[in-house]
Amino acid sequence: MDKDKAARIAQRFIELSQDKRRIFWRKMVDEGVTPSQLPILARARSPGEASPASYAQQRLWFLWQLLPESSAYHVSGGLRLHGAVNHAALRASFEAIVARHESLRTRFVADVNGRVEQIIDAQVALDWRAASLDASEFDATARALAAEPFDLQHSPLLRVALFSASAEERLLVLSMHHIVSDGWSVQVLLDELVAHYRAGVSGSAIERAALPVQYADYAAWQRDWLDAGERERQLAYWQRTLGDEHPVLALPTDAPRPPHATYHAGRHHVSLPPALADAVRERARQSGSTPFMVLLAAFHALLYRYTGQQTVRTGVPVANRHRVEVEGLIGFFVNTQVMQSRVDASTDTATLLAQVREATLGAQAHQDLPFDALIDALRPERSLSHTPLFQVMFNHQRRDWRVLKDLPSLEIEPYALPAEMAQFELLLDTREESDGTISLELSYARELFEAGTIARMAQHYEAMLKALVEATALIIEVPLLSAEERAEIEGWSRNDTRFENLEPVIRGFERHAELAPDDIALTFGDIRLSYAELNAKANGLAYELIERGVGLESKVGVAAERSVELVVALLAIMKAGGAYVPLDPSLPQERLAEMQADSGMTLVLRDIDVSRDEQSNPDIEIHGENLAYVIFTSGSTGRPKGVGNTHAALSNRLQWMQQAYPLEHGETVLQKTPFSFDVSVWEFFWPLMVGARLAVAAPGAHRDPLQLAHTIVQHEVSTIHFVPSMLQAFIESEHALSCADTLRRIICSGEALPEELQRKVFARLPNVELHNLYGPTEAAIDVTAWQCREEHRPVPIGAPIAATQTWVLDERMQP
Repeated sequence: MDKDKAARIAQRFIELSQDKRRIFWRKMVDEGVTPSQLPILARARSPGEASPASYAQQRLWFLWQLLPESSAYHVSGGLRLHGAVNHAALRASFEAIVARHESLRTRFVADVNGRVEQIIDAQVALDWRAASLDASEFDATARALAAEPFDLQHSPLLRVALFSASAEERLLVLSMHHIVSDGWSVQVLLDELVAHYRAGVSGSAIERAALPVQYADYAAWQRDWLDAGERERQLAYWQRTLGDEHPVLALPTDAPRPPHATYHAGRHHVSLPPALADAVRERARQSGSTPFMVLLAAFHALLYRYTGQQTVRTGVPVANRHRVEVEGLIGFFVNTQVMQSRVDASTDTATLLAQVREATLGAQAHQDLPFDALIDALRPERSLSHTPLFQVMFNHQRRDWRVLKDLPSLEIEPYALPAEMAQFELLLDTREESDGTISLELSYARELFEAGTIARMAQHYEAMLKALVEATALIIEVPLLSAEERAEIEGWSRNDTRFENLEPVIRGFERHAELAPDDIALTFGDIRLSYAELNAKANGLAYELIERGVGLESKVGVAAERSVELVVALLAIMKAGGAYVPLDPSLPQERLAEMQADSGMTLVLRDIDVSRDEQSNPDIEIHGENLAYVIFTSGSTGRPKGVGNTHAALSNRLQWMQQAYPLEHGETVLQKTPFSFDVSVWEFFWPLMVGARLAVAAPGAHRDPLQLAHTIVQHEVSTIHFVPSMLQAFIESEHALSCADTLRRIICSGEALPEELQRKVFARLPNVELHNLYGPTEAAIDVTAWQCREEHRPVPIGAPIAATQTWVLDERMQP
């Protein structure tokens, strides 16, 4: 179609009413003509006349009203100038640029319906600032200028400052609001600045063709065509591509996401090795793609490896400058598109790159649909904690600083002034420089990620990119960890501590009964039993059990509430060589019957009567691999199953505990956990194994903060266990403070320990140690441990205990 015909068709379209435009658009589409084939026309406007804002401007107006003080949408940067500067020519250059580009003379107002409009002022005074500073003050002053809020209702939305340290050293700082500019605009501005300044210094006239259109013409063109039917056509593509499910990318973070996502930006910058940059370009050439596609494919592959999610989405800003009329304009053209990849364990690097190539080409053909229109149509679940449709951004730019070498008598260096606020959780900026260098910058929310995490992510991205350009490989098999990282994980994952001469825990109890018979072993209410007395009672019952056939590997059920008799029974069963099986009397009879049948127990103790004392210990040789106890799981993930643990596993666990939290003579551990839970095992046996004191809480006392506090004070309890939900109730009660003089350590397990609860414990009981433990019943109580600290971060489950390995594995069971 020739230019004159295209212009006539475009002019005719503008002159039609809204309903006739839709008919006109439909006829065009049927004939294979698209708006991209027609020119954007300049439109007549009276001075001060309001014009429609673009959709992109409409979105930023809305965000500015929510947070008018935010600098997240400022476009700022600087130039370090070395040499003689012609101040008048420099200022005149900016004034000429403002006069040429209406966007830099634009302000925004709301109409009577609250809809934003743009008004172009015929003339504005340039916001020009100049000051003499010490060079050491450059950075802070420039950053302050970049962060200074704009009032979008007043033009110009541009500030220029020239800070001078000497006649030869200056910093030129520029700050614009994103609503009138974008990354492409910066290159346009630099090109014109150099041309105007060179002409101003030399006294020559500058010859530059008039702009064919202004930004307001583009905004009107965009709205006209989208409203005529182009919106529905492009939207149909995005709806087919993205579907109805909009998963949130669960990128693992170092801190929990806050309910309202307002983040400060951190940054990590790295340049690719030259050989890898060349390989990226060669891989793009071979695959019929572009470096952008290769770099994005590697990012999607990395996000898949980090999250395990098979649908990976990133937001990608597109310049939206596919029309020749707008290539030389300063304005806010950039649009955001959602790039999606589907990845699973069978996806290889070549397949993913082909996916990204196809997605990119499709997105380029449908790039005019405003991001907000896509959100309105797809209606993803909204949340203040994350952005809709995507949570991570990828941006690729080609930069050319060669124009800066053309200024007479000046040496110029770019001076970055990145925004202080982060718009997204994570943004990967890749940049191709004119010399072939490819650099990466990861901008991240400092509230979510630590600097070391992002540095590792950059290394992993480089490893994934290298794999993608070198050969076809399954994404899931690309090795990301360096040798140093593997060694570090190996160190985290293994605890090679081994205790020599492990013995059954009952032997430590018997030894202390012999060496210190008068020490108090057990208290329950007003009852106090010495080690000699408790040992004699346990011996008496043990002999009775042996007479009834209990021996090694015999499983003996125990149905009793917390009491002296319960403790005696557990000790007696171990002395006889058997393994005890808790039968909580509160459980339904059907459940108890199943447990008895499944465990194969030979005897059940009910209504325990300890009537016989014996001084001599049964002479039963117990091997470390013999069963010590069998505890049934809760059945929350299916049918309850019995878990048997050996004497060696139990002894290792309790020896580690004594090493980690040494119980001293006279200290008291409170036993309050129902004995059908494995935490009760260490509560019962740890203090008795090392010669400390065991205090048994009355049945039901663990649920009542008042009764619990009374028990702690009465028995001078130094060590106690809580599941976090019960600790929450206890620490928030007024009775917790009464325990401050006796409690030394609180041990938590069974649930995640919230950071806020950790803070409350330290606030109310500042002299108490708080420990967080984790472990499945199958692994002898606990496998990891962490001593809590007064810090604002999630509470870890910690590192492995002695003779234990703990690993975090992917779906292929690899670290």
